[in-house]
Amino acid sequence: MHNLKLIRVRLGITQQAMADGLGCTQANVGHYERGQTVPPDMARRLIEFAEAHGLAIGFDHVYGSAPMP
Repeated sequence: MHNLKLIRVRLGITQQAMADGLGCTQANVGHYERGQTVPPDMARRLIEFAEAHGLAIGFDHVYGSAPMP
């Protein structure tokens, strides 16, 4: 399990805004939020995107093993 939706909600953005920031489609974001595995390169982009928007997270946050800050 991963926390993609929780991260997106914490950032206060839509699936489309997250997709634009990650360089993927809104459908990809939707699939990830419904449980599709987030590839490591996408997780890395998500970490960088979140940090650029003031949310300091790491791989443990993306993949669900660490509590959200």
